[in-house]
Amino acid sequence: MTPAQDPRTTDKAMPLDPMPAKATTKGAKAARKTPDIVRPYGDTTGDGMVQVSFTLPVPHDKRAEGAALQLAAKMGLEPALLVHAKPMGPDFTFFVVYGSATHLVDLREVTVVEREFPLLSPTEVNKAIKGRLRRKLVVVGACIGTDAHTVGIDAILNIKGFAGEKGLEYYREIKVVNLGAQVLVPELVARARAEKADAVMVSQVVTQRDAHIHNTTTMSAAFREAYPAGQVPLLVVGGPRFEEGSAPKLGVDRIFGRGTTPGEVASYLVHALAPSDPRSKEK
Repeated sequence: MTPAQDPRTTDKAMPLDPMPAKATTKGAKAARKTPDIVRPYGDTTGDGMVQVSFTLPVPHDKRAEGAALQLAAKMGLEPALLVHAKPMGPDFTFFVVYGSATHLVDLREVTVVEREFPLLSPTEVNKAIKGRLRRKLVVVGACIGTDAHTVGIDAILNIKGFAGEKGLEYYREIKVVNLGAQVLVPELVARARAEKADAVMVSQVVTQRDAHIHNTTTMSAAFREAYPAGQVPLLVVGGPRFEEGSAPKLGVDRIFGRGTTPGEVASYLVHALAPSDPRSKEK
């Protein structure tokens, strides 16, 4: 049975037919409904085609290639085509496999962490901080442990910013203390206390053996031990491998993932530390 004939892809899985030619763009968008059950899209709708890459701890030979196809079949790729195999030294082989996934995705079961605060302009952020805190908001940031990747934290804190937005150093009502890379947790806690930080921002890119999880939980525990109850600074972490919904489990207040902009972080700080909407009086 071809993917197009798979009965699981009919009705719910297949999108509605294209709108008639006379329909307006606005009307077409209103009439089309996202299906609840979907499959990956390759060449045609519902064909389920995906590409995956992985490494096996075996030398490159025909047996290794057979093992790669066996793994692909157990992952639900049927049929699977081995499109690339390359030795990684004498004992490992890297593979790329292309095939049709037999699995379906139910969009109704997808959970998303929605942004619960409005995005503010730099002017609105400065106005909110000045009007409600009546002082500068202090942010201390660092990469902790052995993590030396400062690109993420610098993109948020440094004035050069990211994605066309200037970093927190640009905001006149925010004082930024960027400690850089490979900062020990006790050093971070001590500097946050010395600066009377309102918020502490930590970036974690190194994720081998869940280093980002271990470092984050160690950091949050250290702050709660060093500060009286209710006086711990806002703890914010960011990195490409964090799960957004895991903040409570890690003992932090907020997690930001890949693609976060300085404006998002600044707006969150206002939401958390100066919670009233600065635009409410203007309406």
